[in-house]
Amino acid sequence: MAKKVISLSVDEHVHDEYKTICEKKGLIVSRQFENLMIDEIKKSKESKN
Repeated sequence: MAKKVISLSVDEHVHDEYKTICEKKGLIVSRQFENLMIDEIKKSKESKN
């Protein structure tokens, strides 16, 4: 699957804290956001059924 580069605007403090959490857990911020989007897509499809 091809990857698409996007730009997001978030509160600097929120980003810094979340990035620190991800680093401690060995996670990648962009992958976590992708997982969030996947979960929301699944929820949306489930609610339509």
